[in-house]
Amino acid sequence: MTARLVIIMGPSGCGKSRIAGALAEAMAAPMLEGDDFHPPVNRAKMTAGEPLTDGDRAGWIDAMLGAIAEREEALVVLACSALTRYVQDRLKTVPGRETRFVLLDAPRETLIARMTSREGHFMPVSLLDSQLEALDVPTGAIRIDAEQTVSAIVRQIAAALEH
Repeated sequence: MTARLVIIMGPSGCGKSRIAGALAEAMAAPMLEGDDFHPPVNRAKMTAGEPLTDGDRAGWIDAMLGAIAEREEALVVLACSALTRYVQDRLKTVPGRETRFVLLDAPRETLIARMTSREGHFMPVSLLDSQLEALDVPTGAIRIDAEQTVSAIVRQIAAALEH
């Protein structure tokens, strides 16, 4: 069996963390939260409403890659925006792991509603449009309607990963 990295991706508010956690639980796999790997300077920049550049993302990606490489489980689930080709290509470089991307699709209005209803998150709504503009859907990504229930989304992802 090939070791896999499943990346639950999409813009802020699409439900990455919730879905990645539920999928990891359903598949008895570890879940890594991409936001946990941002250095304080990146968080401060985003909190101030400034989008990150690929240069800003390099250290963040390196930290995620290191954490993934340390995992011995056959499946690792990562919640990560992975919006740009640069991030996607770098995340596919974990030796010995096949990488699958799962894009959680939701309308802008849904994303805004979700972002404004959560408390204590560093990502301001003002950055949503820059995220949507930066989104480059990877070839072969599993696309899922993020407005469904968590259980329905997890079932669809699990079924798609079997193929």
